[in-house]
Amino acid sequence: MTVLVTGSAGFIGYSLCEALLARGETVVGYDNFNAYYDPVLKEVRTQRLNSRDGFSLVRGDVADADALEALFAAHKPDRVVHLAAQAGVRYSIENPQAYVMANLVGFCTILETCKRHGVEHLVYASTSSVYGSSDAVRFSEDQSTDRPLSIYAATKKSNEVLAHSYAHLFGMAMTGLRFFTVYGPWGRPDMALFKFTKAILAGEPIAVFNNGNHARDFTYIDDIVAGIVAVVDRPPEKEPDTAPYRIFNIGRGAPVDLMDFIGILERCLGKKAIVDFKPMQPGDVEKTWASTDALKALAGYEAKVSVEEGVARFVDWYREYYSVA
Repeated sequence: MTVLVTGSAGFIGYSLCEALLARGETVVGYDNFNAYYDPVLKEVRTQRLNSRDGFSLVRGDVADADALEALFAAHKPDRVVHLAAQAGVRYSIENPQAYVMANLVGFCTILETCKRHGVEHLVYASTSSVYGSSDAVRFSEDQSTDRPLSIYAATKKSNEVLAHSYAHLFGMAMTGLRFFTVYGPWGRPDMALFKFTKAILAGEPIAVFNNGNHARDFTYIDDIVAGIVAVVDRPPEKEPDTAPYRIFNIGRGAPVDLMDFIGILERCLGKKAIVDFKPMQPGDVEKTWASTDALKALAGYEAKVSVEEGVARFVDWYREYYSVA
C-alpha cells in the first residue's frame, strides 16, 4: 500500500511516516517547509525519513493544484493522510490569510485531487479547538461545534463540513481526527512544552496564560500515531443511504491542570520555573477533555503513555537534540 502523508516534515507527520515505514508501507511525504517555526527541525526530521527504505519526498504546497496533480499521477497513493495545515490559535488572529490559503484552499485542493484519482480513504487532521468554549464535561463527537473561538478553529470546522459534502456527493471515504494537545520528542517549538523547557533551562520566565487556570488533554505522540494508523486501516463503509464519513476525537481522555503539568516538567528538568502569570488570550479555551469512546469502539484505541512518562521522554530527547545539560 502506498500512503501519501502531507505535512510529512511536521511533528505528527514525521512520526506517522516513521510508524508506517516500520510496518513496511511505501510512504510519500509532501511538505512546503514553511517558516512558521524553525524549518531546520523539519529538515532534520526529513533527513531521518530519507534514510529509510520506502520513503520519498516531494516538496510543494497543498494549495498548488498542478503540483498535487503531478504527485498523484506519479505515485498513485492508495490512501492519504492530510496533516499539512497552518497551525496555531494565536497566530491565526495575526495572519488569517495564511489559514485561508493552507487550511481552506489547500484542503479543497486535496479533496479535488483525491476525488479525481479515486483514493480509497482520506484521513485528515481536525482539532479539539472546534469545540470552542463548550460547557460539556467531556467533548464528544456528537455535540455542537458551531461556535469556534478562533480563526484557526473556524478553518478546521470548515474542513469537516467540506469533507462531509464530498463524502455525500462522491462517495469518498473520509475520516476526520480531532487532535488534543499533542506533545513528545521531535515536537513543535511553538507549543507550550517546548517553550517552557527552553525557558526553564535558560533561567527565563515562562508565560502562563489565564493565570494558570488551564487544563489540557495532553496526548503523547506515540498514542496519537497509533490512533491514526488504526483509522487509516479502517475506511468507513460505503452504505447506500449514508455518506462514508466519520469524525473521531483522538486524545488521552483525561485532562491535566496546567500548573500540575508544569510541576511534572520541573521535576524532570530538576529546576524550578519562573512563572509570569498572564490573562486569558483571545481565541483560547480554558479546558479540553476528549471522549475517546468512539475510537475505542472502532479500533480498540486507548492511550497508554502517562503524562509523567511522556514529559520525561521529551526532556531526554530535548537535552540530547540541543546538547544541553
